[in-house]
Amino acid sequence: MKVLFATDGGKQSDDAIETVKRFTLAEGDEVKIVSVVDMALPMAIDIYGGFLPDTAELEKTARENAAKIVAGTAEKMQGRGCSVSTDVLFGSPDSRIVETAEEWKADLIVVGSHGYSRWERLLLGSVSDSVVHHAPCSVLVVRSASE
Repeated sequence: MKVLFATDGGKQSDDAIETVKRFTLAEGDEVKIVSVVDMALPMAIDIYGGFLPDTAELEKTARENAAKIVAGTAEKMQGRGCSVSTDVLFGSPDSRIVETAEEWKADLIVVGSHGYSRWERLLLGSVSDSVVHHAPCSVLVVRSASE
């Protein structure tokens, strides 16, 4: 079995880790842990001055944070009897998760849910909802116990 585990490092991801730990995974099974850096941040630009801020430092920090997140998640997954790999991706989180699942031929995608209200989903979007509707395989959306 090939499990693609997408994480943003939040509490919802920790709950999803605990759920995956309950799976019976054996030698030959694979877990790929990914975190997606979305650099499409709205920025205020002075249209008269034409100033475009340098985002190199912001991108470097985001990349380092994502690398820490996947490394920490991989550490929590060790000892499961399966192989664990990690990857930091760039782009739109929902698109990159689905693309990676297709390329890697995942059997299951596991994501945590932020539990947004209807209005929050409308304004912010829902990565888990988009993944469910576009994934090439089954998707497990793990909700936090408090939701």
